[in-house]
Amino acid sequence: MRRVMFGVSVLALAVCAGSIQADDKKAGPTGTWKWTTMAGGQSRDTTLKLKMDGDKLTGAVVGMDNKETPIEEATFKDNEVSFKVTRERNGMKFVVKYNGKLSGDSIKGTAEVTGQDGQPMKRDWEAKRQKD
Repeated sequence: MRRVMFGVSVLALAVCAGSIQADDKKAGPTGTWKWTTMAGGQSRDTTLKLKMDGDKLTGAVVGMDNKETPIEEATFKDNEVSFKVTRERNGMKFVVKYNGKLSGDSIKGTAEVTGQDGQPMKRDWEAKRQKD
């Protein structure tokens, strides 16, 4: 009887450990994220696809034309997400740097871009994880 109880206890611990591991993976940045910003009086939806592979974060931002632009210098540590996106508009390149804090199914932070006058412009962003 002791062996059976011991076996049941070990099995229960293994199931709990597996459940905790699954929750940890879900809590990471991997997934599709969306947010809306206002620009020129119009709302603009942004989609971000992130994938965490070991300690390497990769992904892409999907533009209005459905073109994916790879993210650069992406990091994820202590629930902090950081990456930059280089875009081109009207023949000019610009870089947007994103930083945010992951909490459950939300990433909340700031995006910074250097304006045409050379001054940095910051705006808040909050992305929500999309359910598959």
